[in-house]
Amino acid sequence: MSALKEKLESDLTVAMKARDELRTRTLRMALTAVKNEEVAGKQPRELSDDDVVKVLNREAKKRREAATAFADAGRDEQAQAERDENAVLEDYLPAQLSDEELKALVTDAIAETGAEGPRAMGQVMKVVNPKVASRAEGGRVAAEVKRQLLG
Repeated sequence: MSALKEKLESDLTVAMKARDELRTRTLRMALTAVKNEEVAGKQPRELSDDDVVKVLNREAKKRREAATAFADAGRDEQAQAERDENAVLEDYLPAQLSDEELKALVTDAIAETGAEGPRAMGQVMKVVNPKVASRAEGGRVAAEVKRQLLG
């Protein structure tokens, strides 16, 4: 079992004993998503820590999008609940890249590939994505690549 999954399970037990409803609910949801990912496909498989991080990133993104949707609809209580769940998930994710760090990675990738113009975006993304490795959302990375290629 991956170390991150073990940590999620042990933290769930601690949250249940402490009667922390938010953490309990969020960790149960996260573990369910991890277990669903393990049995998805033709063969059940054991997820690595990287795979668990990808699942948690996906769940965190869902929470951010739901919070925005609820806030736009004027449902502030639900939006806050989604933001709270996202905060719990963020504890288990690697630290996000700052704008400066992302900008530097993209600049290096453009120099490495010799890319010019917006048509080379895919070429640059292939080089940047492995270096970013779930420390920045794909849309944020793509926006920076596009900005630098057009600018």
